[in-house]
Amino acid sequence: MRCGAALCGLLLFALSAEAQGPPPAGHGPYFPADAPWYQDISAAPLDAESSLVINWLNGVGWGGGQMQIDFSIEVLQADAGTHLCPFTPTDDFFNPDCDHVPIPVPVGGALEGESGYECTGDGDCHLLVVSPSTHKLYEMWRANITDLSTCQFQGGCLAVWDTSLTYPPIARGQGCTSADGAGFPMAPLLFSADEVAAGHIDHAIRFILPNSRIRQHVYVHPATHTTNPTSGPPSAPPYGTRLRLRADYPLASLPNEGARVVARAMQKYGILLADGGTIALTAQNDTFTTAKWSGLLGSHDLAALHVSDFQMVAAGDRYSIAVDCVRTTPLFYDGLELGSLAKWSGAVP
Repeated sequence: MRCGAALCGLLLFALSAEAQGPPPAGHGPYFPADAPWYQDISAAPLDAESSLVINWLNGVGWGGGQMQIDFSIEVLQADAGTHLCPFTPTDDFFNPDCDHVPIPVPVGGALEGESGYECTGDGDCHLLVVSPSTHKLYEMWRANITDLSTCQFQGGCLAVWDTSLTYPPIARGQGCTSADGAGFPMAPLLFSADEVAAGHIDHAIRFILPNSRIRQHVYVHPATHTTNPTSGPPSAPPYGTRLRLRADYPLASLPNEGARVVARAMQKYGILLADGGTIALTAQNDTFTTAKWSGLLGSHDLAALHVSDFQMVAAGDRYSIAVDCVRTTPLFYDGLELGSLAKWSGAVP
């Protein structure tokens, strides 16, 4: 049977979809070892505002009233043969913050909170795909793919990260957002069932707070951005704040070893304030991982951790929302990567 180029492409795509099955889960490390989220901050000095911030935040608490875990965000892995899909930007795509290039979308994957690639629930619908063969991490907010075979794909802000680089403190650009409000990548901060089952998490952990509990219009590195909805007072933590679980916290009091694994990571690497929302901690969904969350860790297994059990690590200079996004390189647009970056040279923390 003969077919035209377009039809043959669709037939090959359909055949590969049947042959591939579900994609593997993405897993770290995603960046070089000197990236900020891999740094041991267990002995780092406290921020001058640590007591102020902790006391204020302890008075209002975590979102939802206690520390809970969200297990809804997928991280997918593409290979060199994964189908590339261009997308049509929506009103959630911002210039010059966001990148506009085709994304490798593995067959059989899913968005955050969805069973497939269609954003049916009107949530954040993050699409996170790591491509080890090209050293790229693609992270999109508000993705919606109604037909993968023909790339019927609309998307919000896409941040493309070069995983061979350790970015400087201004990351993709001072004042620039990413798929998360704070402007840094998401995948390196998500802990997975595979990591917890292995007994160690070797990176900082993403956490979020309601906008009213984030300092209004202020951020600190490694964040490069804050958002208009933030409305917290000067005693609230700014975007990019890193909290550390106290070294003397009684880990044995936690309900299971899974919770203790997460708590030990909080003591060594801390938690980084990345976005606005209600459920404090974010784990990677287990649909595509080898280990599963059932019997390993539950959504309320860290509820005993109160704000007063944490300290604020020294955060450095404060930056204002008044700074418009000024993109550094690399800038990904129309399939091109422009320029290169020097290695991270900032002090830790």
